[in-house]
Amino acid sequence: MEFGKLFELVIAASLINNFVFTRFLGLCIFFGVSKKMETSVGMSITFTAVMVVSAALSWVVYENVMIPLDLTFLKIIIFIGIVAAFVQSADTIMKKVSPTMYYKLGVYLALITTNCIILAVPLINAGEHYTFFESMAFGLGSGLGFALALIIMASIREKLEVADVPRPFRGLPISFIIAGLIALAFTGFSGLITL
Repeated sequence: MEFGKLFELVIAASLINNFVFTRFLGLCIFFGVSKKMETSVGMSITFTAVMVVSAALSWVVYENVMIPLDLTFLKIIIFIGIVAAFVQSADTIMKKVSPTMYYKLGVYLALITTNCIILAVPLINAGEHYTFFESMAFGLGSGLGFALALIIMASIREKLEVADVPRPFRGLPISFIIAGLIALAFTGFSGLITL
């Protein structure tokens, strides 16, 4: 496999086709976790790891079990099961290794299981017929793109805590406005905005 193609997949998934800012997926976790930088970084690492590993496991199961047995119609159910098993493992490991981060992430850690971004990665991998390494590159790029979105938003939201924001825009309304402006900037990566 050519390294350039893998690098292109990582860049495309993280910037050009960013799940949060161009596909508008995963917004519940995005707005819930991006209040503080510490929780954003923790969720970014966890999310990216889950995305890469679930992309790899899903590819192996899809190519070696589902296609030979003609079970491709069960993609969604099987992929959710794979992701749920891995997230449960990550949940247990994080609870033992970093209990403070575990409690800060709270319910959002459990929501990774059925998050639309986590599920979209293996579905896109299967639909695009990516190879194993392409699937992992796409998962890594998608995870890095989500991490980039979280960290950008967390840094802005921390600054907004001390800013003089008009009363009707405080809290979530200004966050929606900021997310919309960042999304406009990200569409520039894909060349959708022409002057």
